[in-house]
Amino acid sequence: MKKVFLFAITALVLLTAAMPDKTTTIFVIGDSTAANKDTTGGKQERGWAMMLQNCFDANYIVVDNHAVNGRSSKSFINEGRWDKVVEKIKPGDYVIIQFGHNDEKAQPERHTDPGSTFDYNLAKFVRETREHGGIPVLMNCVVRRNFRVKAPKIADDEQLRNSTFKDGAKTEEGDTLYDTHGLYREAPKDVAHRMNCHFVDANQITHQLEQGLGREGSKKLHMWYLPGEEPSEPKGKQDNTHYNIHGATVVAGLLADALCEEIPLLKKYRK
Repeated sequence: MKKVFLFAITALVLLTAAMPDKTTTIFVIGDSTAANKDTTGGKQERGWAMMLQNCFDANYIVVDNHAVNGRSSKSFINEGRWDKVVEKIKPGDYVIIQFGHNDEKAQPERHTDPGSTFDYNLAKFVRETREHGGIPVLMNCVVRRNFRVKAPKIADDEQLRNSTFKDGAKTEEGDTLYDTHGLYREAPKDVAHRMNCHFVDANQITHQLEQGLGREGSKKLHMWYLPGEEPSEPKGKQDNTHYNIHGATVVAGLLADALCEEIPLLKKYRK
């Protein structure tokens, strides 16, 4: 009886190993707007790609999020993070590529120039994804919530995570959402056109979202809390870059819809 049992277990293991993997992976590479976050202690910050799995049937689509806080296209490559993604790509997988927030920064270890080094790095991601049988999808950067004609000078978006409400900008906001990314929002579109690559205009999608919600309503998407309003942020926060749970969920849903419009094959797996 014991031998029969062991034979059955062995046969089951061999059969399972022989079965083809029916799942397709959507890899995400990018910065803190998409990255996985620490959720302990009731922390509210989320990257939109953390919520992307909820948009797809996990029996067929698996989201593997490699976006990391503070990374640019340059530092993501130089730190070896891209190499780890490339090793995992199998034919038919998708790679969503979204950088820009930190490529703008002046630090030499992160800075790239649109039309030059930024485009080169994006093209590298596209080319090497294809070389491994994957399907690249370029996205430009999501917007910052900036309702000021002149955006406040922020050396590093990551500093917002350590700020409190009183540290926020004191300038008065208007009713118009202004761009803070310039040519960094155009470069991914240009590279996609030159390389015949899928493109999702995440900047336009999130601009329409935030402008539609308006100056006050858009705060509900972000780590924007008055003192005492959110238990995990007792001193409050004025972070117009990073999303809270609600914001990340909304943005993930909109980008998933746009992804399915760009790649209709994914529609049947959309939840």
